[in-house]
Amino acid sequence: MGEIKSDLLQGTLDLLVLKVVALGPLHGYGIAQRIRQISKDVLQVQQGSLYPALHRLEERGWLASNWDETETGRQAKFYKLSPKGRKQLAEEEQAWERMMAAISLVLRTAE
Repeated sequence: MGEIKSDLLQGTLDLLVLKVVALGPLHGYGIAQRIRQISKDVLQVQQGSLYPALHRLEERGWLASNWDETETGRQAKFYKLSPKGRKQLAEEEQAWERMMAAISLVLRTAE
């Protein structure tokens, strides 16, 4: 199975980031690693897509951040879900479920 490139994830990258950060604060590299691990190496988010998404989500008030030390001792920006982000995540998850159900209907009737 081939990996899904980040350009295919533009519509879902925000949802994935919000969901992963909801599990606990993470720095950018940690977010990319968590997405990769949870998806069993299928979803691999590139830095060129991830960091603009983090900046965008923070500007919208969906993520909060602070600088802290990583497990390797270097300084990194850690992101966590804000209350506004938690509400947005719930809305995004509902929209995703509706979209997947609709796509599933089309795929089943197109056979």
